[in-house]
Amino acid sequence: MAISSHNNFVFQVRRCEPELVAPAKPTPYEFKQLSDIDDQEAFRFQVPLLFLYAHNPRMEGSDPVKVIKKAISDTLVFYYPFAGRLREGPGKKLFVECTAEGILFIEADANVALQQFGDAVQPPFAFLDDVLYNVPSSDGIINSPLLLVQVTRLRCGGFIFAIRVNHTMTDAFGLMQFMTAVREMACGDTAPSVLPVWQRSLLNARDPPTVTHRHHEYDQVVDTKQINISLNEMAHGSVFFGPTEISTLRKTLPIHLRYCSSFDLITACLWRTRTIALQPNPNDEMRLLCVVNLRSKSKYLPSGYYGNAFALPAAVATAGNLCQNPLSYAVELIRKAKAEMTEEYMKSVADLMVINGRPNLTAVRSYAVSDVTKTDLEKIDFGWGEAIFGGPAMGGVATVPGLTSFYISFKNKKGEQGTVVPFSLPVEAMERFVVELDAAFKTKPLNEVENTKQGFIRAAL
Repeated sequence: MAISSHNNFVFQVRRCEPELVAPAKPTPYEFKQLSDIDDQEAFRFQVPLLFLYAHNPRMEGSDPVKVIKKAISDTLVFYYPFAGRLREGPGKKLFVECTAEGILFIEADANVALQQFGDAVQPPFAFLDDVLYNVPSSDGIINSPLLLVQVTRLRCGGFIFAIRVNHTMTDAFGLMQFMTAVREMACGDTAPSVLPVWQRSLLNARDPPTVTHRHHEYDQVVDTKQINISLNEMAHGSVFFGPTEISTLRKTLPIHLRYCSSFDLITACLWRTRTIALQPNPNDEMRLLCVVNLRSKSKYLPSGYYGNAFALPAAVATAGNLCQNPLSYAVELIRKAKAEMTEEYMKSVADLMVINGRPNLTAVRSYAVSDVTKTDLEKIDFGWGEAIFGGPAMGGVATVPGLTSFYISFKNKKGEQGTVVPFSLPVEAMERFVVELDAAFKTKPLNEVENTKQGFIRAAL
């Protein structure tokens, strides 16, 4: 039993013993190789996600634990590699031994109602460890279960579905495909509407491998400060970008950039503000790594492919230039970095992995962002309706603590639809970050700034 506190109340979670859920029918025993994109060092970590569901009178008498556990078992017949275990071969090459051992599953109950969490439940979640129990020896990348699921019933009749996934196996779009299949099985279907496709060789290096692009995201950079802080020692928070915040930021841009995407705006704001908060040397190079998915750009990736299919092209700027220039400077750099992403760029990344021994991403003075708003994770409906919240449970998870933020679709307590971004920073940097972000949201529109300057000049004359 675990005891957790949140919003000035304490609740208890009673867990059953973890169990293995295997495919409902016999599946092939075979070895399946991951792609040269999948098994890079940067993806060798676990990603936790949470889904919160309210009570639904229509489902009275239905147990979400039983429904979801059976649906997962049925889905694993089609996604049977998830029921296996990763092994590592020569040259750090990863492959799945399809053993049908199953995924880890935990049944739990909490003496708390969903309403007690407040009007808007958003990351970071103080109770994450209670609703997604880290089973001892389960969080390794090699020889460990590839999925961990905990379903926690709430006193109000709602429930929390929590899942932890080994990132080498899939990305956000692939996980959404798997979760959609679980939803379909939970609602009575006998097969997924989109059948899974393995074909990881499609994203393997060429023969011979040829690096055709400059990949700043894999530059080997010396860490002059060598400050190592664990994720547990960092401060965690999240920021909501709704219509008001986006409009305020957009008005600070010159006319030719005002039609840029919300992603560009949010990313530029966070990168610049985060850099100011970290107080690097003005001459230090800062990197912004943008997750850009290949699926919409590819002619050869089939529907149903659920492997990692993204790269992280990097924008690079000195800290001085990033902090001293207006927001538009960062927006331009981000748009240029995103434009680098093509099929050829992805092939070049795979080739780089093989030639350079699967190097890790550059973590020194880097910040990576991943937009999962387009995956519609919150729309997963097991029969109880769409999730009140659905998405990554926290920021900062990666092979390097604090490196990554996720952009998650979210509706705040005012009913405004927007994007919530969880993040992690050293404590002192977090305090500065909050101050700088508040200032960014109060920045005057560019035309007002220009008018103010003109007025000052006229008065001086």
